Amino acid sequence: MNQRTMITAAATSLMSLALLSTPALAQNATKEKCFGIAKAGQNDCANLAGTHSCAGQAKVDNDKGEWKYVAAGTCKTMKGMNMEEAKAASMKKDDMMKKDDMMKKDDMQKKS
Repeated sequence: MNQRTMITAAATSLMSLALLSTPALAQNATKEKCFGIAKAGQNDCANLAGTHSCAGQAKVDNDKGEWKYVAAGTCKTMKGMNMEEAKAASMKKDDMMKKDDMMKKDDMQKKS
């Protein structure tokens, strides 16, 4: 194989890869992350809490920190949230848990 043939083959391969990856990029542009709709084991990637970093590791249905890709503009119709809303909901949940913990500690102190 001469040098000219190798260069032509390499260029053809690179062009083919570029053409194949273009639809995937366009497809991602028509999707959005939708939080709070993933069923257990069906999330698309890492959760907000950082307790896992892989798809399919959601432990419960509709966890506000888990997400799936959905067609752009359909998340709200599925009663899902965008990332900012999910973070706010997660913070409220954390605040409520802290408040419950404080109340339990107060009750324990009153009993002793």
